Amino acid sequence: MSTITLITGGNRGIGLEVSRQLIAKGHTVLLTSRDLEKGQKAAATIPEGPGQVFVIEMDVTNTDSINAARDDIQARFGRLDVLVNNAGIDYDRDQNVLSADLDRVRRILETNLFGVWSVTNAFLPLLRESDNPRIVNVSSEAGSIAGIEGWAPGYSTSKAALNALTVITAKELRREGFLVNAVCPGWIATDMGGPGGGPLPPGGRSVVWAVELPKDGPTGGFYQNGRRLEW
Repeated sequence: MSTITLITGGNRGIGLEVSRQLIAKGHTVLLTSRDLEKGQKAAATIPEGPGQVFVIEMDVTNTDSINAARDDIQARFGRLDVLVNNAGIDYDRDQNVLSADLDRVRRILETNLFGVWSVTNAFLPLLRESDNPRIVNVSSEAGSIAGIEGWAPGYSTSKAALNALTVITAKELRREGFLVNAVCPGWIATDMGGPGGGPLPPGGRSVVWAVELPKDGPTGGFYQNGRRLEW
């Protein structure tokens, strides 16, 4: 039976690239999108492979939407093997921490931190039905306290908090056999990353590495291309 992998924000950028790579490896990919039509159009661009793709409508900032998606997946598949918390917003490099629009920062945190938290908790019962449960949180070196800079204050703070959430979640779920890690795909030329970044495939492979860790793989870490990063 193929691995069932859910990818939030899978209709573009890193999420879509990870979907492509996992379908090529035989995964059953549940591609989520806030807009069902956009998700379906994105899924139609994925080349056929040994895996399959199913589009699920889900807004990670809306509890009712999350619960409806979970109930749909429960009824159709009965379990989830991998959760890739990829959905993220607003690389706010145009802001300064001393003059930041805090309403904007709250919106960033709502998706990049609380969205991940809400989705993870909602899908834990389905992940517990898996023999090899994995949670991969797509983070960024912008959230590394060791190397944090003064730009993108909302985004950086959200990713630093996500890294902390990753460690706490990994510790809580270690005894149940979960592997929970944060992954930085690097600066990639997506809609959010903007021009000047690298191509999508390497960033996607960085996430796929964490998805396909063996049972004795690491947990509670922060990685890029399989290399541990400073926090």
